[in-house]
Amino acid sequence: MALLPERPEYHPDHPLGCHRRRISDRIIFDKMLQLLRFGCSYEAIADTTCSATTIRNRRDEWIQLGVFAQLKQIALDSYDRIVGLVLDQIAVDGSITKAPGGGEVAGRSPVDRAKQGLKRSGMTDGYGIPLGRVLAGANRHDSPLLAPTLDRLDDLGPLPDDVTVHLDAGYDSDKTRALLNERGLHGRIAHKGEKAPIQAIQRWHVERTHAWQNAFYRLARCYERRATVIDAFFDLADTSITVRSLIRQAWTTHRWDERPNRRP
Repeated sequence: MALLPERPEYHPDHPLGCHRRRISDRIIFDKMLQLLRFGCSYEAIADTTCSATTIRNRRDEWIQLGVFAQLKQIALDSYDRIVGLVLDQIAVDGSITKAPGGGEVAGRSPVDRAKQGLKRSGMTDGYGIPLGRVLAGANRHDSPLLAPTLDRLDDLGPLPDDVTVHLDAGYDSDKTRALLNERGLHGRIAHKGEKAPIQAIQRWHVERTHAWQNAFYRLARCYERRATVIDAFFDLADTSITVRSLIRQAWTTHRWDERPNRRP
């Protein structure tokens, strides 16, 4: 992988120079994708190619190097260059999932009999490409998480002059409107007590993205305890979602040697 530094095949400190070979990064990356998709334990995914300890150690090494965040940013930049992010329409919403193991960002879930749960405040563009998230306990309200979620827009560079943020009724308050005004953003917020089909506004894009993310079972039922590890798996999932959307949309406008015969 181009984002990883060159490493010798054998550990240079071994006195005889004949220590076991370093496990290939490609093998570990394949295991990380399997962990993300199937949600199984490290011990269950380990085999003769690598051990569970090796997967964990390499995972922590890559987190420290910022590999997962860089991978997500590369996918996002590629999508923006080829297709284009719809940054004049932003959608933000929270989603609660299970966190049976507890951890740094877990809390009592109000929708699951006070069991441990994880809330993510996710933000997408007008198509549903994930732009960032904030992790918190399931007992946190969506509204206080809006400001740190919108802070993720600073990483995207210059924004259009008119940006509309689509929010559900949980954000319907004067505090939210004041926050959006301070940032020069327009808000389209559903009103409390008024039922309306989600298809009538553009908030459904973030709802669909939450469903895409929950298709990765490690995120839908999270046993990881450290926030940095959870963020790493979310970055890996967002990379997959962005690349998949890029291929799906570019299929009708671009041609390349490995282009599939039909739209994926």
